[in-house]
Amino acid sequence: MSNQELPTRIKPNEYEKKIYNEWLEKNIFHADENSSKPPYSIVIPPPNVTGSLHMGHALNNTLQDILIRFYKLNGYETLWMPGTDHAGIATQNVVEKQLAEKNISRHEIGREKFIEKVWQWREESGGEIINQLKRLGASCDWERERFTMDEGLSRAVKKVFVTLYNKGLIYRSNYIINWCPRCHTALSDLEVEHEEKNGTLYYINYDVKETGEKLLIATTRPETMLGDSGVAVNPDDKRYNHLIGKTAILPIIGRELPIVGDEYVDMEFGTGALKITPAHDPNDFDIGRKHGLKEINMMDDSGYVNENGGRFQGMGRFEARKAIIAELEKQNRLVKKEKHIHSIGHCYRCKTVVEPRISMQWFVKIKPLAEKAIEVVKNNEIKIVPENWEKTYYEWMYNIRDWCISRQIWWGHRIPAFYCEKCGHINVAMEDPSQCEKCSSTELSQETDVLDTWFSSALWPFSTMGWPEKTKTLKKFYPTSCLVTGFDILFFWVARMIMMGTKFMNDVPFREVYIHALVRDEDGQKMSKSKGNVIDPLTVIDEYGADAFRFTLAALAAQGRDIKLSKERVEGYRNFVNKIWNASRFILMNMPTDYNIGEPDFSKLEAEDKWIFHQLKITADSVSSNIKSYDFNEAAGEIYKFFWHTFCDWYLELIKDRIFDENKKESALKAAFFVLKNSLIILHPFMPFVTEYIYKMTDNDANLLYMEFPSLDFSFGNENSEIETVISIVSSVRNIRGEYNIPPKSMIKAYIKTDDKKIINAVKNNEKNIKKLSRLEKLEFTDKEIEKSATNVSTGFIIYVPIEGIVDIAEEIARLQKDRKSALKDYELYGKKLKNENYLKKAPTEVIRKDTEKFEKSREILSKIDESIERLEELC
Repeated sequence: MSNQELPTRIKPNEYEKKIYNEWLEKNIFHADENSSKPPYSIVIPPPNVTGSLHMGHALNNTLQDILIRFYKLNGYETLWMPGTDHAGIATQNVVEKQLAEKNISRHEIGREKFIEKVWQWREESGGEIINQLKRLGASCDWERERFTMDEGLSRAVKKVFVTLYNKGLIYRSNYIINWCPRCHTALSDLEVEHEEKNGTLYYINYDVKETGEKLLIATTRPETMLGDSGVAVNPDDKRYNHLIGKTAILPIIGRELPIVGDEYVDMEFGTGALKITPAHDPNDFDIGRKHGLKEINMMDDSGYVNENGGRFQGMGRFEARKAIIAELEKQNRLVKKEKHIHSIGHCYRCKTVVEPRISMQWFVKIKPLAEKAIEVVKNNEIKIVPENWEKTYYEWMYNIRDWCISRQIWWGHRIPAFYCEKCGHINVAMEDPSQCEKCSSTELSQETDVLDTWFSSALWPFSTMGWPEKTKTLKKFYPTSCLVTGFDILFFWVARMIMMGTKFMNDVPFREVYIHALVRDEDGQKMSKSKGNVIDPLTVIDEYGADAFRFTLAALAAQGRDIKLSKERVEGYRNFVNKIWNASRFILMNMPTDYNIGEPDFSKLEAEDKWIFHQLKITADSVSSNIKSYDFNEAAGEIYKFFWHTFCDWYLELIKDRIFDENKKESALKAAFFVLKNSLIILHPFMPFVTEYIYKMTDNDANLLYMEFPSLDFSFGNENSEIETVISIVSSVRNIRGEYNIPPKSMIKAYIKTDDKKIINAVKNNEKNIKKLSRLEKLEFTDKEIEKSATNVSTGFIIYVPIEGIVDIAEEIARLQKDRKSALKDYELYGKKLKNENYLKKAPTEVIRKDTEKFEKSREILSKIDESIERLEELC
């Protein structure tokens, strides 16, 4: 494309796909494990194979891409390892729903056929999110794309399971677990989402057999009394300690319950007497095992009362609750009911209320693994950013419970355990056994459960690189450099990767963990379909382009602060994309047709050239420093400020006369093109498409990722100060124009009062530019005040602009008085609302925040208007 053909406007959808395909064709993202360059690697948090790009993905992957591109520009051999997670429950649910549409259940077609259907779905529809990540610009090494059910990863999973089992760190036990009656599977503690709900505390009278006393017990789940096997009181509770060792009679059922003493019982909660249901409450389970109480399971795996529930058998758990309450009222056993707010656990997939339930499951004995994982963070072998998340990490790790890793579904890594039908021995080995290792029987049956999805993803940093083989990729790129993730999977995934990495690789899986915040809507509300406030990333990319979207996310990604996103924000940064194009077009349109202009002569630079080079160096250094410290918003802000304001608003305006002067044109364009090229490189990690598009105009075979991030060694000083003075003077005049409503086209006079020789020299050296940029017909020095002038006091000088005959003072005061009335109306309206105590009690926090902002804004406007009126009245 010649510079005569450059379009006035650019459309991202016309070049983004083409540029990305070229990157793929040229294999630009490929990581060379044989390279001598220092490594920088990231493993992608593998999105679910069922997933589609949402705002969390968009932010997470934009930040990763910024890091990978930045370090590649800085001379590192970069690897961004991509892939997807098989997402056990979620994927199984998708395929089950497809079968249900044909009135078929998975049980009808059997396990093998069902697994075939899942693989078929995965090949046809799964992994669509990978294509969506490409639209975002993700610079992953797609040749290395992995899937958590790949053959290699499956082998790694089996190796870890067998090793941990042989070391006694994996065991099988009847234990209390979280059970989803809808998905029919166990859930780990982390897969349960807790929500505060309004509930009821029911006070029920139990009889004491030996004394005939009434023992009042409070519970939120009266249906579980069908599984009661004891009552506990605190031994220090004088109200009840005389009952320890005696027997309570379970209402309705009539079962005898031992009364035990246990320090766990909170004397302040309820009545201080606790019914113990070991099979349906994790705390009761611990107390029950401590005191040898029976474990009575009163519910089946679908949440219905079983044979242990007597006449309530067959009822759903919530139906049973109502029936039991009615029976207790009938027997005068229900003393009272109280409103009670408590935390209810829900399945993270289907949102069904979770049921604690005793079940035979597989567990990882986690504390031995957690000890090392705590140590490596304490020793700064892993740095967590922001640092405040370390405290949360420690709290969870110190209080960690054994990890239930078995799931009662079909899709996933099947547990490599084989039961001997003859002697009952469990055979666990890398290869499927043909006979029992204990008794040599060939009657073996494999465990039907699969492993928790997080078990395989905990191995992701090393399994994706070929472990358990000792590959070149592992040697070059493990440990990885950084993990970028949301706080919601700090324990689901991050902590487990640390535990597995330190156990099996004898090294941490990553050196740093950057934890980003949530993307919320413009009012700070969490995005959800029910609220109707979800913003679709793909729609935003279609409308504004990937660059504007990416830059918006980066510019708002302040550490520890949630992002408030709106389309207006993205539109604002789309304007920045247009600004970059317009500035580039202006420079390129004035260059030779082959764009071959060469480097500037650094020994023959004008003051403004030295100034812009100095500012470029400061910006490059600042952006570099901020990216390295994960201050993405600061980095984005620095390059935005430099390019839009310093480069476009000031430098290009300062050199326009030179560009249009044939004798000075070449030096001006060389300097401007030098700054443009380096700016595009600095911008590239944030805006890869438009920067590549522009750069290719000058060299079609070039690719920005093969360039070097600017490391400039300029030592300009005086010229920097001189141009800053010019900018300060021009800004002072422009402020006066704005304050007094002087039209931009009006030519005015200005006087400068100063005794600073540097300022005087700066004005003399740059008088032409000052007059042009300030729209001045006259610029003179003065040693006295200029009457009937607007003034602006700045560091080292005062500017006087005579306004007599230019501004109709009376008319301007009248205009300001009119504006004042409008501002005063808002000021009084919002001020009155914010003084209304009733309003403050009832109005939502977000509404009050907005009203406060409007009040403060109206007060600020009033203040400025009053100042302007006062100044004008002084000139009358």
